[in-house]
Amino acid sequence: MGIFKKREPQQKTIVRGEHTPDTPEYDPLVEQPGHEADVDEVMRKYDRESRTRAWEGMPRKIIAAMLAVFSVYCIIMTLFVTTLPETRLSLFIGFVIIIGYILYPAHKGEQRVNFMPWYDIALMVIGAGCFFYFAFNAEAIIKLATRIQPHHVVIAIAGTLVLMELCRRCVGIPILVVVACLLLYAVYWQFNHGTDLYMTLRNITGKLFYSTSGVIGTPINVCYTYIVLFIIFGAFLERTGIAEFFIACANRIAGWSSGGAAKVAVISSALCGMVSGSSVGNTVTTGSVTIPMMKKTGYRPEFAAAVEAASSTGGQIMPPIMGAAAFLMAEYMGIPYIEVAAKAIIPALLYFAGIFLTVHLEAKKLGLKGMPVESLPKISYLIKNSFLILPLVLLVWLVASGTRTMAYSAAISILGAFLVGLLNFILTELREREEGVTAGQAIVQALHVAVYAAYEALQAGAKNCIAVAAACAMAGLIAGCITVTGLASTLINVIVNFAGDATIIGLVLTMLTCIVLGMGVPTTANYCIMAATTAPILIALGIPQIAAHFFVFYFGIVADITPPVALAAYAGSAIAKSNPMRTGVNAARLAIAAFIVPYILAFNPVMLLEGTFTALDVIQVVGTSLVGLFGIAVALNGHVFTKVNPIFRILFAAAGICMMVPDTLTDVIGVAVIIGFTAFQAALGRKARAAAA
Repeated sequence: MGIFKKREPQQKTIVRGEHTPDTPEYDPLVEQPGHEADVDEVMRKYDRESRTRAWEGMPRKIIAAMLAVFSVYCIIMTLFVTTLPETRLSLFIGFVIIIGYILYPAHKGEQRVNFMPWYDIALMVIGAGCFFYFAFNAEAIIKLATRIQPHHVVIAIAGTLVLMELCRRCVGIPILVVVACLLLYAVYWQFNHGTDLYMTLRNITGKLFYSTSGVIGTPINVCYTYIVLFIIFGAFLERTGIAEFFIACANRIAGWSSGGAAKVAVISSALCGMVSGSSVGNTVTTGSVTIPMMKKTGYRPEFAAAVEAASSTGGQIMPPIMGAAAFLMAEYMGIPYIEVAAKAIIPALLYFAGIFLTVHLEAKKLGLKGMPVESLPKISYLIKNSFLILPLVLLVWLVASGTRTMAYSAAISILGAFLVGLLNFILTELREREEGVTAGQAIVQALHVAVYAAYEALQAGAKNCIAVAAACAMAGLIAGCITVTGLASTLINVIVNFAGDATIIGLVLTMLTCIVLGMGVPTTANYCIMAATTAPILIALGIPQIAAHFFVFYFGIVADITPPVALAAYAGSAIAKSNPMRTGVNAARLAIAAFIVPYILAFNPVMLLEGTFTALDVIQVVGTSLVGLFGIAVALNGHVFTKVNPIFRILFAAAGICMMVPDTLTDVIGVAVIIGFTAFQAALGRKARAAAA
């Protein structure tokens, strides 16, 4: 089977492991009866981007071609067209509305084949028409400034409402609640300044629709300029077989150890998640392999699903890609991309170290063993297939070197992903060709399937852009409302005054806000929202800019595993057949590092390699954080060498929290308590084993 596997467009499936002469037993993706259907069902239930209409036959082919053309259009427009932003961005949103309404029905239960109701067609035409009208009349409307006419107001309101409805269909309601509240506040604010209804609507639509301070503001501009290309790159990268390669690497690294199946899930999800840009999507795709594997080796269903959800969500904070957020952070903060990737390394490693520690303690508590060594992939298999990561390396090198813009770097990397996939398929085809098939015929067949796979990747890239673009447009509305009404300074003043000298209060309030705003929002759009709304609050509290952006990004991401709206955890529970709420609680417990590390970097930017520091400072903050995470993991798990009594668990937790405070005294106290009680637990464990013997 080739890496560029020929499959139906728009399906989110995983390519099976290929058997090679030196790895006869290795096939990490053993499919079960009905496996693919189950995965698709879970995706439709928990991932709004998968709830698409059923198109078959010729309509399906036409829509597939439309999606591929849209991806090509985005690449060409981004790289070569330099018209007014108002024109380019309005055209982009217009096409997003057309494709969005074709793909997404009003209700998730709509399953009629080749059917699109008349009201959806009407909404699509009206919404796209409003944005196209602005695109083709941008110069004239810009010159009108605040003197726009009544019909301009009507067009703006209609276009915005249609776009909001599309966002409801493919992203969800929580973000719309925030947008609606802010729009109502903007109307109220205008009335308070002595304007009548028409003047109020004219002022608001002028700012939020006909300027680059609202719908077509910074978030959608970043989406159009960078995110779309990186989403397309991700779609190409998926078809090179890199997910399978990552799982194979994880199996080799940790599969042999105690409870190895869960450790494999942690590593593979971290690697796959950094390029996927979707916590839910990554949970379902890698989880369809790792969750059954964990259950088979003895983990409870709730724990297995939680490990996958927490790890997949953490993949979004894993450099160098971070679900494409790394490139956005560089743009928002005005620093080189390579600095963002470098600063993200330590917090990400601590996050996964926290999960890894908990998984290991759970495995020891349950007495789980590792996988048989003979079933693990050979080193030779990994070496032979290591070229699959070349597109990723190429992208990072191009962006980090600064020789090309991020857009050009993504475009070149897309070509690189295509060539790597083609090479892999040629090698596979030559190795597995049937008798009588010449090398030339095999190469032609490889080229044919590679082109089809590229066509499929363009379709998937376009489809995956819709939800992100809709969410980014809503993020623009949020930022625009806050700017127009001056709410930003009001919120900052309220929180700063409420927090007073206790910065921790401001951090906690910001954390809660980020978790609420981040519910069900794709990674890249999630960061756009946080950067526009909550990061300025922390900066006003005196938190360094970089630490503020990382803080809000982390808590926006963990919304996917934080009950009651923990979509990634619920998706994992559907695969594991476990209790969803228990799975969410377990996932939040496993990802405790995600709730602690942001506070450490807020108070101690050395973790982000920020400010004046020495190598010893970095070693100290990493070492104390690891010891602290171990203490908290023991407290939550209740086992290290033997069962930990409740009083000791409280002391372990207290000592772990002490390690999070950037102070030498608390570090010394924390280290002494954790090492002392761990040694005591080890002695108890030896005594218990001796008695049992």
